[in-house]
Amino acid sequence: MPHARTAPPIRRATRADVNALLALEESTFDSDRISRAQWRRHIDSPTATVLVHGAPGTIDAAAVVFYRRNSRNARLYSLAVHAHTRGSGLGGALLAAVEADALAHGRTMLQLEVNTANTAAIALYERRGYARRARLARFYEDGSDAWRYAKGLTTVTP
Repeated sequence: MPHARTAPPIRRATRADVNALLALEESTFDSDRISRAQWRRHIDSPTATVLVHGAPGTIDAAAVVFYRRNSRNARLYSLAVHAHTRGSGLGGALLAAVEADALAHGRTMLQLEVNTANTAAIALYERRGYARRARLARFYEDGSDAWRYAKGLTTVTP
């Protein structure tokens, strides 16, 4: 009987992933990109988690979450899914992994910002129970606005 192929799990990024993370960032975002030095800093930081999906060198999704000291809130700084895997449920799986990581860090609230024009991401966050809190004018490097969303964390639902 042939073995079923299993998808690689969502895992913590390592420095070996930096080139693939840069490529994902380049293919996903037009501005506000995370630099090589920032990726390294985030991967090594005790107040950040970088989660990825894919084997080293072929990352197809990534998320960065920040943890401020003495705060019960976590901040989803970035969530990127490569175009060839969009619509596969990978964004939701990665978001669930971020929520689980935030809970493991003792956080009770996850906040994020999303471009007001990013309807697919907005739909994902709203389906997952995030509430729109504020409009942030000229939030991004290119001058576009963002919505701030937040969700209280008690358990993670896939």
